[in-house]
Amino acid sequence: MAEAGKHVILNEPDTSFFPKTLTGVCDSQYCAVGLMLVAYSLEIALKAMLVIKKGVAEYLADPKKHQHHRLVDLAQFIPNLTAKDRAILQALSHFSHWAGRYPDPGPRKEKHAQEVLRLAEQHQITANQLFSLTARVMGYAQKLVNEE
Repeated sequence: MAEAGKHVILNEPDTSFFPKTLTGVCDSQYCAVGLMLVAYSLEIALKAMLVIKKGVAEYLADPKKHQHHRLVDLAQFIPNLTAKDRAILQALSHFSHWAGRYPDPGPRKEKHAQEVLRLAEQHQITANQLFSLTARVMGYAQKLVNEE
């Protein structure tokens, strides 16, 4: 999924068949879907690593602890995450929760859209950093498997 998300993000969509008034919205939603795919891939990988780390019984013992899209919380066991890494994970969580699925966060939740922009600007997040973190987090699975 991360590779599919990368492909979506790095390629221009064909918006030639859209009315000109919708092109901007469609383009931004296209990018949001790419980020959603990256976020989903991290969520799946982190949950799988938690199963490896804790075992199935312990993972299932407290489902509310893991049944969410908060990547920062799911990644707590990954060592050496920087403040910028956590900001990237926090921003990506918005894409798995709503930003890749809907054009806005929903009624009375406008602050969620502002949070994505604030994190990106405050931490100067680039696509390269996002994909580097994704590879690093997913690469941690090999360490967990080797510990088994």
